[in-house]
Amino acid sequence: MAEVKTNPMRTLDRSGVSYTVHTYEENPKLTGSDIAHMLGEDPDRVFKTLVTMTKDKRYYVFVIPVGKELDLKKAAASVGEKSVSMMPAAQLLSVTGYVHGGCSPFCMRRPFVTVIDSSVSDGEIVYVSAGKVGYQMELSVKDFLDVGKFRVADISREASG
Repeated sequence: MAEVKTNPMRTLDRSGVSYTVHTYEENPKLTGSDIAHMLGEDPDRVFKTLVTMTKDKRYYVFVIPVGKELDLKKAAASVGEKSVSMMPAAQLLSVTGYVHGGCSPFCMRRPFVTVIDSSVSDGEIVYVSAGKVGYQMELSVKDFLDVGKFRVADISREASG
């Protein structure tokens, strides 16, 4: 793959944060867990970015390990809402500036409250999308949380099925 610099990478560069880019062959059938295994990464350290909305169109971003599911009740409580639901994938690009499979918690079209699952603190390294399908960034949990100024809360549950 040709060398690519995405906005999340540029943000980390400007912040003086060290990170490693990992690439993989694009395939719409791949899950986050598939990608973690392809790259030899621990699925508990690879996080996916999910965008939710309230009935009155307030958006919230939640970042959880690829092998887990977002607990919508815990997620809503973490941002002081009664309920949140997953945003339809068709709206993702217009709201965040990212496509499904390439959504990074950094550099969305506008700033949203972003909550990272508390399991992020179980290790020293985290992998997140670099903002383009086929690209992951590996960085320290400390730098990830410092640069993103993200909230941390227990928002995930074991995947069902």
